[in-house]
Amino acid sequence: MKRAMLIVNPSSGKEEALDYVEKIEKILAEKSYQVKVAQTEKELDATKYCQSACKDEFDLVVSMGGDGTLNETINGMVDQEHRPLLAIIPLGTVNDFARALNIPLEPEEAVETLYSDQIKDVDIGRFNDRYFVNIFAVGAVAEATYEVTPDQKTKFGSFAYVMEGFKTLTAHRSYPLRIEHDNGVWEGDSFLFLAALTNSTAGFEKLSPEAEVNDGVLHGYIIKQVNLVRMATIITSILRGNLRDEADVEYFTSSKIKVTSKEELMTNVDGEEGDSLPVTAEVLPSHIQVLVP
Repeated sequence: MKRAMLIVNPSSGKEEALDYVEKIEKILAEKSYQVKVAQTEKELDATKYCQSACKDEFDLVVSMGGDGTLNETINGMVDQEHRPLLAIIPLGTVNDFARALNIPLEPEEAVETLYSDQIKDVDIGRFNDRYFVNIFAVGAVAEATYEVTPDQKTKFGSFAYVMEGFKTLTAHRSYPLRIEHDNGVWEGDSFLFLAALTNSTAGFEKLSPEAEVNDGVLHGYIIKQVNLVRMATIITSILRGNLRDEADVEYFTSSKIKVTSKEELMTNVDGEEGDSLPVTAEVLPSHIQVLVP
């Protein structure tokens, strides 16, 4: 019999995660899976559970929680010799990775995805010694967004990131960056640098419409030093999916990126605080398999 591990964050989805466990167990039993349920209690539990599932050669891992739970689960999988099929039941506020894979954001509909036999190979990003699935960023807005509190996420959803980011615009500092990529080197002052793996970031599904989950590249956007009027135009372009066409934005794709600066700058990785510069990021093409509708 096949084996599946269900990694559940019981505090996700307005603490309704456990309400779906019985139905998930029923569906997986119908598909001939023996199910082990593992509930997270603290940080990195999902990583440890997933590592255990890989070492014991489980056939399927189901991540049930928000982006944090999913990120931990994937970080427990990518380095392993055996990587089970991954299924996602999104219960978070933003759920960027699920959006990029067209997985339903309503839990009841997402659970039905477990009936599917459709599998997609998906890229993973390596960022220094950690992994990410959506984006990393450098700049004032990037530093502001990891200050978004859980309460803000609950009240305002993805708009919480915009609110926090806009607080930095009045200062609109730029930073000296050196960005090395497959096609050359860019050096100059930048207000914000983004490198996206998928088309969805902070709930905005048009930030990088060119990005596919398995295209093997990072999509880089260098937003140069601009005034507030131009910044407002650029924000409009982000919402419309036209960021790459802006005159003050340099766009490129690359399998590997190195970012350095003369200043001490922090990064944002999938909405969380990342390492300080210098950093290196690269794509692991089609590294995991995900169950999709």
